[in-house]
Amino acid sequence: MATHNAEIAWLWHSFAELSGAELYAILAARQRVFSVEQDCAYLDADGLDLESWHLRTVSPTGEVQAYLRVLPPGLRYTEASIGRVLTVPEVRRQGLGRPLVAEGLRRLQNLFPGHGVRIGAQQYLENFYSEFGFVTVSVPYDEDGIPHIEMLKPPS
Repeated sequence: MATHNAEIAWLWHSFAELSGAELYAILAARQRVFSVEQDCAYLDADGLDLESWHLRTVSPTGEVQAYLRVLPPGLRYTEASIGRVLTVPEVRRQGLGRPLVAEGLRRLQNLFPGHGVRIGAQQYLENFYSEFGFVTVSVPYDEDGIPHIEMLKPPS
């Protein structure tokens, strides 16, 4: 399903709705950003994609430009969650990050009204996520060699 927000075509799919080519493009973008660019060895195929919703926007040639996944309550945390939030290097600082997170939070509110949202955020993004109403609820912790914090957005 596609939604349009400020001229960005957002593509929403459950895991089952993703074609092989779409899934491949998503996994390639995630590996490029999280494994290669951030020099982080971890198991990206964590079993959570199967029950998640996947949001992306793509270039005219079909490459993923921005992506996140929405996890239902009880899958990773008691609360709903967003994760694997990324923009690829070619489009960073072009204004996709905030609309991406806003669209993800809109979907969460529609799917799971009355639920809070908990995230495990890279610590350097604390101020970014606080703009969306997230508050830090943990001390910094190491995840795959990168400082992270848990943040919670209370139910609205």
